[in-house]
Amino acid sequence: MIEKIDLSKLTAQEKQELLQKLSEEKKDGDRKRRDAYESLRMDYMYRLKDRLTRYLEDGRMFKAWLRGETESWMSVMREYGKLKNGDEQLGFSLSDGDFKVHVKGAKVKKFDERADVAEKRLVSFLTAWVADSEKGVSDPMYKLAMLMIQRNDAGELDYKSISRLYELESDFNDPEYSEIMQLFKESNIVEGTAINFYFEEKTKYNVWSKIEPSFNRM
Repeated sequence: MIEKIDLSKLTAQEKQELLQKLSEEKKDGDRKRRDAYESLRMDYMYRLKDRLTRYLEDGRMFKAWLRGETESWMSVMREYGKLKNGDEQLGFSLSDGDFKVHVKGAKVKKFDERADVAEKRLVSFLTAWVADSEKGVSDPMYKLAMLMIQRNDAGELDYKSISRLYELESDFNDPEYSEIMQLFKESNIVEGTAINFYFEEKTKYNVWSKIEPSFNRM
């Protein structure tokens, strides 16, 4: 039971001491709650980071294993005539019972240093071209061309975007533009092969459903 205190019987000094004591107890309680919160926060973050690190490592190991096994299997398929020889066919689909896998490969195309020169020449060309355009910078062709040379977060030009610039060659109908497009084409190189994997499984209703390895789709 909490002992009741008759404040009317306390002197001013005693009241001041009591107030100070209560204030210190409150601060101590707040500090303990804050320490408990920080401890729980630290524990949560440590466990989360630890599990996430192991999850990512498992994912990287699985991906490396999957690519190695798939490349070996593709060699077997080529040997038995199930795939075209060389790099003509980079993917396949297989199913076994209620499980299916799709392997899709594509050449990774990038640009060498000549694309930087082509980009600068294109900007200069567009700046001069738009100066003579009635619509100015609001001209759809100008806006499209400028949009296509925007670089991604890695500071690289997008192959598909640059390819769309080739389609504008007849619209601009200018030797300088044609030369710039030729320079872009010459700067295009194949850097490697990207292989993506897609999985499916049959539901209880006998319908194929995608298996999404993405964490947020699980």
